[in-house]
Amino acid sequence: MKKKKTKENRLVIKLIMCSVYLVIITILFVCSYKLFEDKKLILPFGKTDSVETYSYINISKMSEKFAYYKDSNIGIHFVTEKEDTGRWHTYLIAINEKEYDKYKEIIEYTYDKTKPQPKPLKVYGFPTIVNDEIKSLAIKNIKYFTPEENEVVITKDNYEKYLTNSYLDTTKVKKDKFSSTLFISLLLLVTTIILFFLTIIDKDKIVDKIEEELIEELKISKRLKHK
Repeated sequence: MKKKKTKENRLVIKLIMCSVYLVIITILFVCSYKLFEDKKLILPFGKTDSVETYSYINISKMSEKFAYYKDSNIGIHFVTEKEDTGRWHTYLIAINEKEYDKYKEIIEYTYDKTKPQPKPLKVYGFPTIVNDEIKSLAIKNIKYFTPEENEVVITKDNYEKYLTNSYLDTTKVKKDKFSSTLFISLLLLVTTIILFFLTIIDKDKIVDKIEEELIEELKISKRLKHK
């Protein structure tokens, strides 16, 4: 009878422990997945709010370069992106001019509509704040890229409203940074899963230890009551 009672106690303890482990595993899995998704998140360029946010633009039209950095192959171009709503947005991007062929079809179509219309080109990079020199050149040259928008006169005062305060630098490559939070979360998840399986298959060693601790606590409690 005593053995049967002991087995029942062990089973109850094991079930409680496994239930707790399952809850912890579920929470850690959800948290780890969320951290992983946030780590690889790529936002549309128009929705970025930090120069550290990896983002993209779907280019439908693109100008020739209107500015460039000295002693480098980096050129600045106007591009337009068409939203699902049908609205168009004009942005600036920086590209490595050695990769000009990648953009050639879209640039040619922008200036010559008799050419076949290429599919939008998705490009990735990091936002970079526009300096005063590029801003001045953009204000001066935008009329050659979007003549249909001549009714809106771009100035330094309204520049950010129409062209934002940054350009997408496609020459900056994303580097995977070590996430200590994600690492700790995964480590805890693996540890909890191991404990879960040990509790099930390890010949009740863990349960025995917990049971011994409970019995000892009960003994101490009884001794204190007698006193």
